[in-house]
Amino acid sequence: MSEQDPKPGAWRLFGLWARIGLQSFGGGASTTLLIQRAFIEQQGWLTMEEFLRLWNLCLLTPGINLIALTVLLGKKMGGIKGIIASLAGLLVPSVAITCLLAALFVQIEQAPAVQAVLRGIIPATGGIMLLVGLNFARPLIQHAHKSGLWFMLAGSALVVASAVVIIFLKLSVIVVVLGALCLGIVFFTPRPGTPQQKEQEKPL
Repeated sequence: MSEQDPKPGAWRLFGLWARIGLQSFGGGASTTLLIQRAFIEQQGWLTMEEFLRLWNLCLLTPGINLIALTVLLGKKMGGIKGIIASLAGLLVPSVAITCLLAALFVQIEQAPAVQAVLRGIIPATGGIMLLVGLNFARPLIQHAHKSGLWFMLAGSALVVASAVVIIFLKLSVIVVVLGALCLGIVFFTPRPGTPQQKEQEKPL
């Protein structure tokens, strides 16, 4: 969001987050995708790089990542009022509907039609998670054109290594995130004379 653009008011943030919360069927991946579309594509308040920086901060803190992201975006867009409006918009409508659906589901969970619906939701949710992952990979691909093929190879190797140690070695997510942080410092810090640093040193 540029400095010339007025910040959205609390009610606008509440309405935006309420729409996200009411549409985010399928779990965290669908919510993340809706946030990306709302703040990056529709409103233009963030770039994907800015979104990733905020998301990475959420990964480095304990707790629910989406709640932390909501707080960061609310603070960025509207200060303390923005935080309150964002959290209320995301949580209040969706929590109310979830409670009603949970009470209904207890009564019909054994019905064959309900079981068939659940079997269809699982692959759809997987597809949404794949799309979110591709959106996260987009800045990596863009940086690869600027920094060289090694940047793409290092990033891809880090993705594969993280998946392997979680799936096969059963390491804690905390260990994986901290390890990725250290490897990121080693592999992705701009070196003197790299295209990325030269671009940063260009006079405005």
